[in-house]
Amino acid sequence: MDIRPILSTLRRHKTASALIVLEIALSCAIICNAVFLISTRLERMDRPSGLAESELVQLRYAGLGQDGGDAAARVREDLAALRAIPGVESASLVNQIPYGNAVWQGSVELEADQPNPTLNAALYLGDEQLLETFGLQLVAGRDFSDDEFIDFSALQAPEAEISIPAVILARGTAEQLFPGEDAVGNVIYSWGDTPIRVVGVVDRLIRPNDEGGPAQVPLSMILPVRVTQGSYVLRTDPARRTEVIEAAKAELDRLNPSRILLDDGTFEELRDAYYRADKSMAWLLVAVCIGLLVVTALGIVGLASFWVQQRTKQIGVRRALGATRGQVLRYFQVENFLLATVGIVIGMMLAYAINMSLMERYELARLPAVYLPIGALTLWLLGQVSVFGPARRAASVPPAVATRSV
Repeated sequence: MDIRPILSTLRRHKTASALIVLEIALSCAIICNAVFLISTRLERMDRPSGLAESELVQLRYAGLGQDGGDAAARVREDLAALRAIPGVESASLVNQIPYGNAVWQGSVELEADQPNPTLNAALYLGDEQLLETFGLQLVAGRDFSDDEFIDFSALQAPEAEISIPAVILARGTAEQLFPGEDAVGNVIYSWGDTPIRVVGVVDRLIRPNDEGGPAQVPLSMILPVRVTQGSYVLRTDPARRTEVIEAAKAELDRLNPSRILLDDGTFEELRDAYYRADKSMAWLLVAVCIGLLVVTALGIVGLASFWVQQRTKQIGVRRALGATRGQVLRYFQVENFLLATVGIVIGMMLAYAINMSLMERYELARLPAVYLPIGALTLWLLGQVSVFGPARRAASVPPAVATRSV
């Protein structure tokens, strides 16, 4: 089809053409970035934690182990009672759990006198059953031995000469510290000036606040330190989680009725609550995309309908001179395709400009190029579908009626 008549017509309707191009450009730019943000939110929510989340429940109390008695002895009594509950496979007291707002973390160096840390990693402190309770998978090395565990109170005592003998790293942490080599057997410096030997590597262990290091790699490690403050974590059959939570609360209340329960629930509930804002944002962006597509479609329909009405006589003359319905239909479709193409090209440039601004202000990742052709294809299809109705009405006008119109 010769597009020169189409371009000539568009030059005579510069304002209307510019408006539709601008509308398509803005829609393209916003939708490309919105879809990218939606995908990053979904990817964040789908990231594995490395834990057996479907089997875990947690209970957190205020003032745990600080009621005037031997804190370590009371924690041992609590854990013995929890582990004896029917359905409980293992139980531990850990200083922090995933999907919390705070995080214990420490700097990690490879040399004792290193001026700047190599990285900062989340610190998980727990007892002999921590790996089993969390359901972590060792990919290298071994679990801690019984003689490697120390009490947090002894470690923090004035002039204490006790040092942490071993550490288990998450795979991402090990790869950052020892790229291209086996981390097991190497030493790091993280708690004081004494080297800590790496004895194992787990596949994955998410940070409590789910914030990653470079490339969103979760940087975490586990130290064999028994704590007296934190959350009780119990591993059980997924079908018995509610039953186990109630039994655990009853047992702990029996041992110490004065303690105050701050929080309890399954890890899946923790995950859902932690990502609630991400879900809301994703749905909001979906609504924005749908709204923009609807507004763009209505704009195309309105403009095409207006042009059909304005060009009724011109269409009738073309029909009288032998133009078929298909040719009239294609005329409006090609016209819309040209406008959409100009708008999409401008929209792609705007999309990258918006993305660069977001990168500078909010540390967002670079917009992958794949989103641009997806956005372009979506708007091309939207334009063709939207213009089809008005174009079909134009093509169905009989020549005799068209030529009598004023």
